[in-house]
Amino acid sequence: MAHNNKKRVTVEIHNKSYTIIGEESASHVEMVASLVDQKMRDIQEKNENLDTTKLAVLTAVNTMNDYLKLKEDYAKLAGSLNRKEDK
Repeated sequence: MAHNNKKRVTVEIHNKSYTIIGEESASHVEMVASLVDQKMRDIQEKNENLDTTKLAVLTAVNTMNDYLKLKEDYAKLAGSLNRKEDK
C-alpha cells in the first residue's frame, strides 16, 4: 500500500496539538478537529469537573450516538426512496 497520498495536518483540540496523518484534505481534517473541539467544550460546559480522559470518552460516546442516529435516519430515507422508485 503506497503512502504517497498521506498528508500531515497539525490541529488543536482541547488546547492540545495533534498531528493527524491521512489522505483527507487539510481543510477536512481541520473541520473535523474543530467539531471535536466544540463538542468537547459543549460537554465540559455542562460538567466542568470532568478530567480530560472522561471528557474525551463522553465526547466519543456522544459523537457515536449522533452518528448512529444519522445512519438510522439515512437508512429509513434510502428505504423510503427505494420504495417510491419501485412503484
